[in-house]
Amino acid sequence: MNSLRLPAVAEPVPAFISVPTSLRRHIWFLLLGTLSIATFWQPLTTLATLGIHDERYSHVLLIPILSGCLIYFGRRSIFLQPRYCPSAGFLGLALGLMLYVLQNGWHLQDQNDRLSVVVSALILVWVSAFILCYGMRSSRSALFALLFLLLMVPIPTALLDNIILALQKGSAVATYSLFKLLHVPVLWQGVIFSLPGVDIEIAKECSGIRSSLALFITGTLAAHIFLQSSWRKLVLALVTVPIAVFKNAVRIVTISTLGVYVDHSYLTGKLHHQGGPLFSVVAFVIITPLLFVLQKTENRSDANGLPKLTEENHRLTLERMK
Repeated sequence: MNSLRLPAVAEPVPAFISVPTSLRRHIWFLLLGTLSIATFWQPLTTLATLGIHDERYSHVLLIPILSGCLIYFGRRSIFLQPRYCPSAGFLGLALGLMLYVLQNGWHLQDQNDRLSVVVSALILVWVSAFILCYGMRSSRSALFALLFLLLMVPIPTALLDNIILALQKGSAVATYSLFKLLHVPVLWQGVIFSLPGVDIEIAKECSGIRSSLALFITGTLAAHIFLQSSWRKLVLALVTVPIAVFKNAVRIVTISTLGVYVDHSYLTGKLHHQGGPLFSVVAFVIITPLLFVLQKTENRSDANGLPKLTEENHRLTLERMK
């Protein structure tokens, strides 16, 4: 009698063997990121506290989120051909951890200065982990997002004080010019303006440092997203500084004029303390047409480069199909 043969049943493959290579890279990167957060946990909590309680550093909490979003939305080109790069990756990790350890022996009296060094070491660790897991090609594609993390580093106190002083002086010049343009009687000395019945001082808190940083970050992101030319990106990022100074001058002149000629309460009211978003409209009214002009000139100058662009897209398509 012929025996009945049952079809052979394949043995299950262990789950870890079937994990795609791309997923393993992400797992390794997340593992390294988690370990780095655990290692730098104390300075990270200090940074979070600084960002919550000091408006000059409120942007630092948003930077890693924006950087992650940039990498996510650019993932098709960034992760097109990832390669492990242990040589550069492990070297960067070692340098970042070494910087973190060595700064404990440095005589940095100011907490913000020490925090600047530690956060720089953390960013070096993150970038090195990215290079290790995805390679140099992917890192070049994600270069803007990785460099964008540098805005997470708290500005050292001495440098920040100089920046605030420059913004105070710039705002004073622009404010005096607007007063003269509006024919408002004023005496100007340093950062103090004498108006009829009141003296106005552009204090450090009124220098516009927070709005200037916010506008610079916004302009840099807009330049990266909407422009292709490197010099146009640089122009848009840098021009945010004088625009921020002009916007701050408009704020000072508006509140001062209303306080002198309408109601004295404007000098200490809601418009003074909570009117930042309203006056930010002035900055966006200026920067939006500028971005449009830069984009239009870029399109006209790049019209002759369309065949090259098409060839590049064709090459990328072929690489995705492999």
